[in-house]
Amino acid sequence: MNEGSANPGDEGTRGRSAAAGEAGGTAVLDGALQGFRDMLAADGYELNWSVTSQDKVQIQIVAGADACADCLVPLPVIEGIMSDALAPTPYTLDRVLLPASD
Repeated sequence: MNEGSANPGDEGTRGRSAAAGEAGGTAVLDGALQGFRDMLAADGYELNWSVTSQDKVQIQIVAGADACADCLVPLPVIEGIMSDALAPTPYTLDRVLLPASD
């Protein structure tokens, strides 16, 4: 499974997109999710993604040591935000894993 990490410069965990092997697939996903990644980071969370099939993306939100437990919106809201963020890409949302559900 290919993964993207919210850690800048952490190229060891960031893989290539599985979708048709096109160059820039990882960059497309990173760019589409960057705004939400930045918001989560401000509250102590990390956003990771993985391509689960050719055009499906799983999002995982990981709580850091200083994460604001009350700052995450409900799952349906996050799913809507992620689906909207992925809309201009060739990918669709598979599912979102929250800290309480992993």
